[in-house]
Amino acid sequence: MVEAVTLYRAPTTEADADAVAGWLRERVDADVRVRDRFCSVFGAEDGGESEDLAESFAEARVLSPYERETGNTMVGIVRYEERAIESPERGGGVIYDGLQVQEILNGLVPDGERGLGHLHVPLLDRVVGTWGDHDGRWHKRVNVLGQPGLVSVPGLYEAPAKPEQYYKEQQKHALLSGGAPPREVLENEVDGEFLVESDPRTSEALRGYVLQCYHYLETGESFCDEEDCRLANPHRQPGVIRAQLREPEFCPEHAERYRQ
Repeated sequence: MVEAVTLYRAPTTEADADAVAGWLRERVDADVRVRDRFCSVFGAEDGGESEDLAESFAEARVLSPYERETGNTMVGIVRYEERAIESPERGGGVIYDGLQVQEILNGLVPDGERGLGHLHVPLLDRVVGTWGDHDGRWHKRVNVLGQPGLVSVPGLYEAPAKPEQYYKEQQKHALLSGGAPPREVLENEVDGEFLVESDPRTSEALRGYVLQCYHYLETGESFCDEEDCRLANPHRQPGVIRAQLREPEFCPEHAERYRQ
C-alpha cells in the first residue's frame, strides 16, 4: 500500500507541483508532499559523484529514433549533462531512455525511502521515451510508471501527436521567419485542440499522469481503457484534452475509487 507520495518540482517549466499535490491529496489515502527538483535534493554533492551522475544520463541518451542502443559518453556530452544537472534551463533537445532514467533516479533515493510504500514522482524537464519492440522505434512518453514514477513536462506537449496541420504550419513559419511560431498563431491557424510548450493548462493536465503513477503502484494496473478518464493514456492531443481537461474526471469505476 502506498502511504506517502513525494512530488518534485520542475522549476524551469510551467508545471505547478504544489497545485498538483493539492489536487492529489483530495483523492488518495496517502501523505502527499512536495520537494524541490529531484537532482537538487538527491544529486551528488561530491565532484566525482556528480560526474558519475552526468555520465549515467549520457549513457541514457537516445542516439537515433530507430536504434535501440543508447548512450554517448564522449567528454563533451558528459560536460553538457553536468551543466544540465546544475542549470536545467541549459538543457533540452535530447530524448532519454525512460527506464534507464528511472533506474538512475531510483539509485539516488535513500534506502529508507526506496520501498514501494513511498512513491516518488519527479516532474521532469527532460523528454523521456520507451523502445517499441512492435515497430522498432523510440516513442516519447508523458510518464513512465514504476518507482520512481516519471512525469515529463515537455513530454506532455511532444509525446501525444498533434493535428497534421500543426506540423505543416510550424514548418512553414520556420521557413519564413527562422523560428517556431507563437502559440496563439498555431491555435488560430490549426483546427483542433492541443497543448503546447508553457501552456497554462499544463498543471491541470499533469494531474492525471501523476495519479497514474500512484494508481499503478497501488493496484498494479496501468492505464484505463475509458477515454473519459484521467487514467487513460491517449496517443493524440485531442484525447489528452478529453481525458485531462474535460468532464467527467473519471470513468464510473475510478470515480468511486478516487472520491468523485
